[in-house]
Amino acid sequence: MTKKKVGIIFGGKSAEHEVSLQSAKNIVEAIDKDKYDVMLIGIDKQGKWHLNDQSSYLLNAENPKLIQLNKSNENVAIVPGENDHQLINKASAQNLEQLDVVFPIVHGTLGEDGSLQGMLRIANLPFVGPSVLSSSICMDKEIAKRLLEAAGINVAKGFAFTRAKKDRIVYEDIVAHLGTPMFIKPANQGSSVGVSKVSTKEEFEVGIAAAFQYDHKVIIEESVVGREIECSVLGNDEPIASLPGEILPNTEFYSYESKYIDEKGAELAIPAELPGELVKNVQQVAVNAFTALQCEGLARVDFFLTETGDIYVNEVNTLPGFTRISMYPKLWEVSGISYPELIDRLIELAIERHENDRMLKSAVWGEE
Repeated sequence: MTKKKVGIIFGGKSAEHEVSLQSAKNIVEAIDKDKYDVMLIGIDKQGKWHLNDQSSYLLNAENPKLIQLNKSNENVAIVPGENDHQLINKASAQNLEQLDVVFPIVHGTLGEDGSLQGMLRIANLPFVGPSVLSSSICMDKEIAKRLLEAAGINVAKGFAFTRAKKDRIVYEDIVAHLGTPMFIKPANQGSSVGVSKVSTKEEFEVGIAAAFQYDHKVIIEESVVGREIECSVLGNDEPIASLPGEILPNTEFYSYESKYIDEKGAELAIPAELPGELVKNVQQVAVNAFTALQCEGLARVDFFLTETGDIYVNEVNTLPGFTRISMYPKLWEVSGISYPELIDRLIELAIERHENDRMLKSAVWGEE
């Protein structure tokens, strides 16, 4: 059997750089080495692409607080417009081995927002996960919420303000509509980066300033009291949902540290203790949200479940974490899909979508 060549692109310039390193490590360890040859491409915090060796691509690999990309002396450039050998070694100008598919596990800005997906599409490389449109939609929480609402899916009430409209953010007016406590978030970030839970005017002003450090648009949302439920979705045209899981934070809310660094920051109930009918409802809403936002391949849908059984979608994460404490792969394991099999399916879905795209005409007349 001929092995497929899989390029794992990881790291990146975003605030979630270290999370991406952990995700890549777990994918490399879980991928079936009898089926796939792996090419590792690490993006440093300055945006430079490094061709890495599996034996030495990470420093402090077992410590989430100290983990680092081990920068190589071999840098990678991408050549658009080619049908093969789209990647070259920058120093030698030699073609790198042709990739069959790319697993772009770059979380956050410039990796999860459609930017990297657009580059890979221009380079004619199949890649895991949603394409450009759904990636960019889901990254912008305001736009995603508008589309979810239009599809009849419950979301928290809130407001969005750009930096240019910052002077219109009046604490008293916001409290009158949303009450306290409330959440302040950068519109285009993930993993709780820059998120604050606030109850006073002083906390509000600090939270607004913190959110604007990460984005030019912030969202202010009501606090929905409920259980934190997550559901993994897998598929292209006919997506399926995993059993739901529950986050039981040991801190005030599920912060970046709780998700990726402090294994004691939260307990994970996998699967969540829910009645069978409610499990089906959560799964259906997860698939509906996935479809409404035109996702493909994979996504993790995060919910709030109220005491009255109302289901609110908090966000849809198109490149969820694959760390050792991440919900996405854990939920599929408990649903009957092992980590290696999950990677197989994601690669198959990426190639399936790419083949479907190739059937589309790209010119009205003349050569294509």
